[in-house]
Amino acid sequence: MPSPQSSITPPDAESDADTGTLSPVQRVVPTWTEPLARQASRPFGGPLGRHAVVGRHWFWTPLRVVLLLATVTLALAWLAKSPCIQEHRSSSGQLELDWRGSRQYVAMCYSDTVPLYTAERLDQGAFPYRDSWVEKQGDRDQVRYMEYPVLTGLFQWVNAQLAHGWLAVAQSGWLPSALPVVVYFDFTALWLGLAWIVTVWGVARLARRRSWDAAIAAVSPLVVVHAFTNFDALATACATAGLLAWARRRPVLAGVLLGIGGAAKLYPLFLLGPLLVLCVRAGRTREGVRTALTAVATWAAVNAPLALLYPNGWREFFRLNSERGADPDSLYNVISYFTGWPGLDGPLQPGQTPTVLNTVSALLFVACCLGVAWVGLSAPRRPRLAQLGFLVVAAFLLTNKVWSPQYSLWLVPLAVLALPRWRLLLAWMAVDALVWAPRMFFYLGPDNKGLPPDWFLGSVVLRDAFVVLLCVLVVREIYRPGTDRVRQAGDDDPCGGVLEGAEDRVVLGRPAPSAARPAAEAPSFSASG
Repeated sequence: MPSPQSSITPPDAESDADTGTLSPVQRVVPTWTEPLARQASRPFGGPLGRHAVVGRHWFWTPLRVVLLLATVTLALAWLAKSPCIQEHRSSSGQLELDWRGSRQYVAMCYSDTVPLYTAERLDQGAFPYRDSWVEKQGDRDQVRYMEYPVLTGLFQWVNAQLAHGWLAVAQSGWLPSALPVVVYFDFTALWLGLAWIVTVWGVARLARRRSWDAAIAAVSPLVVVHAFTNFDALATACATAGLLAWARRRPVLAGVLLGIGGAAKLYPLFLLGPLLVLCVRAGRTREGVRTALTAVATWAAVNAPLALLYPNGWREFFRLNSERGADPDSLYNVISYFTGWPGLDGPLQPGQTPTVLNTVSALLFVACCLGVAWVGLSAPRRPRLAQLGFLVVAAFLLTNKVWSPQYSLWLVPLAVLALPRWRLLLAWMAVDALVWAPRMFFYLGPDNKGLPPDWFLGSVVLRDAFVVLLCVLVVREIYRPGTDRVRQAGDDDPCGGVLEGAEDRVVLGRPAPSAARPAAEAPSFSASG
């Protein structure tokens, strides 16, 4: 039962659900609902007063404050990686990158972008998927190509060209100069930072009356550690923008954005499954199919030119993902290490495909997706899109044979939208971010003053347990919608688009009830949590 002072929405308040425009009194006040926000507000005058006048400042809107927080966090992320782009003079007087003494691990500043600049032959002007090189794998030579999906590979090449152009101008004295890899990293960080700002902007718009929840994505410790570890912010921006387009009832645009995101990293395409399940339940299959078909067509259109021109190079991403074994941070490796189990395929030769592992991983993910579909179709009230999306992406990470550390960024926007509980989310993000420290010292090795695998793999278990806990809580809120803070605030599904307020048509295990709230009804809300 909400307390009298927590209800701040007058019955006749007006809002535009499609654009996300809200009057100040319709927003949830986090200093009233979140103990963490209440404590953080004390140096700035304490929680918002009951009779305070809000929404009148000409510039500082909640969205702009959140974007400022994101910018500060990204600056900290760049500083965290900066020790790995320091330069020094070798004994021969040559300017080199200073990775002496395994600095990339000791300073915990490692970023894939730095070694990939030379490993992918970007420093030599190689064009992704066309140009190849030969690497020694065991006793055989392996022809190698760019190992990333199409848009991520082209993104790296464009940044390399920008770096080369910058240095060409710098030779005339018009611009400051540095090692090519340093300039390349800075260009990459610039675009990745902008992509994360787009992600945070999308979360703030999708959160609607709970726009301050986007502050959790803006200040996430995972952003500090992994915003520039790899290129995943490109996919989070496309996925979040795609969800926003769907929320604003533009299914074709949503499909285009999700398809573009899938051409950068595959995970945005996973969101199509939950979307289709909810569309089936609401009898809005047409819109869901339009989005899914558009996404697949967009993905195919982006991939087709390179797949046709350079088929061997285009297949490299799929070949590598098929042939690689269980990564150190996968549950399969954790079980193998602590039990002595030789793994599903036993010892593998270089280049040998772990067929059983691939099959088991795929079947487990499919089983989880079927379970999520059951939840979506059997819950007493239609789940929110962000809730099912979070469950599917989390299931993929938990069952996959690879969980690269930056993959955790995929969960951040979905977690904020699915389970907006500030202290819980920040605790999970802090635990996940802290896995980076034992990981770096695990790579150093005990003989180089590093850590034994037990520390790193133990932290992986803790991270995975936290993600499982978040999944359990999301499922609990799906089956007990009265505990869902988004719905307590008065919204049905801010990400729902055509689904919001729609009647149920297909419900497993019981007759399909009508939606709890007609679409035309203006919701009132309570800020209690």
